[in-house]
Amino acid sequence: MKVLKDNKEISSFLKLLRKRASGVSYEIQCTVKNILAEVRKKGDTALNKYTHKFDKHDLPIKIKTSDIAKYAKNADKKVIKALELSAKRIWDFHKKQEEKSWSFKKYGVILGQIIMPLERVGIYVPGGKASYPSTVLMNVIPAQVAGVDEIALCVPTPDGETNPYVMAAIEMLGIKEVYRIGGAQAIGAMAYGTESIKKVDKIVGPGNIYVALAKKMVFGEVDIDMIAGPSEILIIADKTANAAFVAADILSQAEHDELASSILITNSEVLAERVIQELNTQLNGLKRKDIARKSLKKFGAIIKTKDIREAINIANEIAPEHLEIMTENPAHIVKMIKNAGAVFLGQWTPEPLGDYSAGPNHTLPTGGTARFSSPLGVYDFIKRTSLLQFDKKGFMILSDAVEAIANIEGLEAHANTIRIRRGGV
Repeated sequence: MKVLKDNKEISSFLKLLRKRASGVSYEIQCTVKNILAEVRKKGDTALNKYTHKFDKHDLPIKIKTSDIAKYAKNADKKVIKALELSAKRIWDFHKKQEEKSWSFKKYGVILGQIIMPLERVGIYVPGGKASYPSTVLMNVIPAQVAGVDEIALCVPTPDGETNPYVMAAIEMLGIKEVYRIGGAQAIGAMAYGTESIKKVDKIVGPGNIYVALAKKMVFGEVDIDMIAGPSEILIIADKTANAAFVAADILSQAEHDELASSILITNSEVLAERVIQELNTQLNGLKRKDIARKSLKKFGAIIKTKDIREAINIANEIAPEHLEIMTENPAHIVKMIKNAGAVFLGQWTPEPLGDYSAGPNHTLPTGGTARFSSPLGVYDFIKRTSLLQFDKKGFMILSDAVEAIANIEGLEAHANTIRIRRGGV
């Protein structure tokens, strides 16, 4: 793991970070484009073809509700209780995000906003090397809180094997519409619709580069949540931080994949040295140590700053997915944070709490997009419609202004709607 001290080194590393998830190959772009086009044209025939090719099975596209329950029975009861606890906390947190329609009346005019849930949403749940029941909870629950009527899930099942914990989470939330398809073909099916799958209004959920690129390509046909990139953690720490805790939290992200970014920014030389020692010790005990080691070598760094204020400035520039603050007074520092997907305060708030059971959503902006975007939430599953109602008095108050602006914009018919009404008064 690199230790960076001078401005030139730090600047070079930040440029590397910004480039790590960019530059999708032309070959991948063509592959995704072709898959989407074929799904749009051939529907289920294309889905069956690509499922056979990539997931190596020919099972029916839709998973029966009875089969969901059957698969879920294989899940360990202790894990089921953990998922139930997490689901309740996630529900309680997202319930606070509900929005309500509103209006006000003044001078005979009613103005307002109507809040409505989306009618139909598609959720992609990654599968393959690992399966993620937490993704089911984090994506489905906000949609349910928002009041979405129809929720369809796409869950890839490589070799036809279905993960019992994913199925347990699905059964727990009462989702009946589940399809055993993945990849760009699943995104295409939800975006365009096929004989078996009805078109959705919005697609949410993380996935590999093919899924992310497919979501980007169908945006406009449907809405999407975000383009998720490799995982990130940034820790601001001072001399009071526990080096073992800091190292453990760094590794919690480094084990995701080789592109994951794990950064410590500190003003303490002693802490930096102790964290390096802890990383070497803790790495050896990890099953995914090879992945973590590659991640730390390329996209990991300890940045030494002269003070915590400089650390905050660098953190705001990076705009990390996960930001942990392990300092003597983290509540003071959080007031100066401008860009972060989620902020974890103090040594007893490790990032995995947020991944699973704390309550806030773990679907977060990556790659610096926390500068302008937010975690997945109830607000992603609603739409807002403006409401206007004028009486004669309110119309007359604005008629001159509206006609004047319409005339200078050269929109005669716009102005005419005002003149005709005023002439008839």
